Amino acid sequence: MTTCTARARHVRMPKRFWQWIALAVVVIALDQVTKHVIEAAFAYGDVRPVIPGFFNLTLAYNPGAAFSFLADAGGWQRHFFTVLALGVSVFIVLTLRKHHAESLFSLSLSLIMGGALGNVIDRVLFGHVIDFIQVYYRNWYYPAFNLADSAICVGAALMVWDSFRKKDSA
Repeated sequence: MTTCTARARHVRMPKRFWQWIALAVVVIALDQVTKHVIEAAFAYGDVRPVIPGFFNLTLAYNPGAAFSFLADAGGWQRHFFTVLALGVSVFIVLTLRKHHAESLFSLSLSLIMGGALGNVIDRVLFGHVIDFIQVYYRNWYYPAFNLADSAICVGAALMVWDSFRKKDSA
């Protein structure tokens, strides 16, 4: 009788990988703290000017995606965007494992993952995302957003910038 005594392969992740994961955790923490502070200080719909004519703090709920996309879709979008963000986050972790030494690319991935998971927490706990930053000019209002949304946008912009840098150096 033979037995298989194969050893499980233990892959040790480099320190840089864990730094990118830690950055995503910091983004999640900052996002959640700011949302809870705003929820404690504001009633739904309250608006407080910070820079008159440009920037308010407000408390808004978004059951959809960016710019309230699919906000009135009947509830299925909550589960769809949660699963999508979790799937993207798994993909990002796997990508970070391979590209952890590429600083700008990894920074962009970490910001995107931190923002996506920050909003997932809201969807799971509350059924909507908490938004509180309102930018406007005269009668034009940009849709309210939060730090998680900002991290996703900055991460996406950095990813585009990184792709142009790689193209220029090739």
